[in-house]
Amino acid sequence: MYLGSRIREMRRARSCTLEDLGHLAELAWTNVAKIERGEVSPSVETVVRIATALNVDPGELLQGMHADMYPGRTRKFTARDLTEARSRQRN
Repeated sequence: MYLGSRIREMRRARSCTLEDLGHLAELAWTNVAKIERGEVSPSVETVVRIATALNVDPGELLQGMHADMYPGRTRKFTARDLTEARSRQRN
């Protein structure tokens, strides 16, 4: 939902309709609407297309996002946690 809200905010700030953004990003406007509502998670390619159409760096759309924002995440460990645990086991 966070990404979708950010896209909607940027789209509206540019006075673009869903149809406008869909056309510029070469996506179906209905798919853009689903992304904005948080019903689907876009692929990296789609994020890049939308960012390009909005004339922003894709990182701007993703800034501040992390895996805990997605429902159903059960593994809360990172590669660093795994490396440290393996290091402790060896010692």
